[in-house]
Amino acid sequence: MLASFPVHMTTWTFPDAVSQATYLSVVRGNPSFVPQITDYTALLIGRVGGCIGETSALALIIGGVYLLCSKVINWRIPVFYIGSFALFSFIFGRSGAFTGNVLFEVLSGGLLLGAFFMATDYATSPITPNGKIIMGVGCGFLSVLIRFYAGYPEGVSYAILIMNVFVPMIDKYMRPRVFGKGVKV
Repeated sequence: MLASFPVHMTTWTFPDAVSQATYLSVVRGNPSFVPQITDYTALLIGRVGGCIGETSALALIIGGVYLLCSKVINWRIPVFYIGSFALFSFIFGRSGAFTGNVLFEVLSGGLLLGAFFMATDYATSPITPNGKIIMGVGCGFLSVLIRFYAGYPEGVSYAILIMNVFVPMIDKYMRPRVFGKGVKV
């Protein structure tokens, strides 16, 4: 949808019906804007513009914790996705190395939606525990790379799609060896 209808998919209205750019769109043109953002409560509860389903970080965290506690999803992909994203966003900060505003980067955009609800899809995520870790770290790195250095202010959906391409290879090389297989008697 985003590739086919970019204008319709990236035009948002502010919750009180005033049209404005998202924080990530504003930061894309002016990286010095990030340190000025102190209203983390607005990012947490969703009083910011953005795509449907990604603005309320608190609701996404509650939904993600529910999925984890009910064992619908495995903890490895979301934890390593969010953790590596936070680490890489600090390391590659928008204003230079080791200057990243981790809290802003994690709470804004579609990271939490992607980490809990998209990257953990059964049909497209790795099946092995180590494969899930590789998927999470790869998605985190690619999300930061796309968000900071590509022409698009958000990178979560593309990062997940790119890592989905590598899932068969990850599963192939992370598959545990069958006990006793390969032993000549």
